[in-house]
Amino acid sequence: MTCLLAIDSSTEVMSIALSRDGEAWVFEGEGGAQASQRLLPEVLALLQRAGCALAEVDAVGFGRGPGAFTGLRSACSVAQGLALGAGKPVLALDSLLLVAQDAFDELGDAAADCWVAMDARMDEVYAAHYRAEQGRWAVLASPMLCRPDVLAARWRDEPPRCMAGSGLAVFGEHWNTGNALRRPVTRSRAVALARLAEAAWHAGTAIDAALALPVYLRDKVAQTTAEREAARRAQAEA
Repeated sequence: MTCLLAIDSSTEVMSIALSRDGEAWVFEGEGGAQASQRLLPEVLALLQRAGCALAEVDAVGFGRGPGAFTGLRSACSVAQGLALGAGKPVLALDSLLLVAQDAFDELGDAAADCWVAMDARMDEVYAAHYRAEQGRWAVLASPMLCRPDVLAARWRDEPPRCMAGSGLAVFGEHWNTGNALRRPVTRSRAVALARLAEAAWHAGTAIDAALALPVYLRDKVAQTTAEREAARRAQAEA
């Protein structure tokens, strides 16, 4: 049977999942700035709890992003280090698809066509559009970084059927999307992460650990004081 380890720290939640022989062990805790220090110790603790040696793992998955710069870098470096040390391949997993998977696990077909919108700070969102087809996810709109009004304009002609992600709590009142299902809170990122890792493994998308790279989308991670003031004025005038 397949044994897969996967980690994600693209948001404020640090998620770790180990799946083996139909069983799963998961951990979720505080991420953010803590991820770089806590990720590896928590991974080793989870392996110990599951009674699994790293040598037994077939592949190491990581949330490649988009998401928080430090979190993405931490997850990628830990996954690479573990995989290279054990001579294992890596599974680079879409961190936005993780949110769609969680919605689908709870809502079933009602969330089979899902837009994900995650708060990216700086008055922007990370967004992508997915559809579950015959047990696999198809990417209808690749992960992008954009302003909320760009999504609103895109949805005028084709409103989403289901929306998921933290962007709903921040910008949802500005999005008139009719009867679309709205799911701003993710139940378990770790459980969804395990499912994505299994799907990626069976799809044959494992890569050499040396080739693993995060997907940042944003090169600039902070605004100047003048830019923050301009953004506040624009929001007040809107």
